[in-house]
Amino acid sequence: MFGIGMPELVIILVIILIIFGAGKLPEIGGAIGKGIRNFKKSFKENDEVDAAEDPKKIKEEEK
Repeated sequence: MFGIGMPELVIILVIILIIFGAGKLPEIGGAIGKGIRNFKKSFKENDEVDAAEDPKKIKEEEK
């Protein structure tokens, strides 16, 4: 889609390493992981709320 191959990814990772340093990379990775987990969790909670509000969805899920 964007034409990003392995050489481009390596260059991006090297630039990130230069900007943030090796000590900050685990913290950044952890923060990104927590953000993704919270994002997924919010969608699951939203689906549960929608199903509780709409009886048709509950009937469809039982089938």
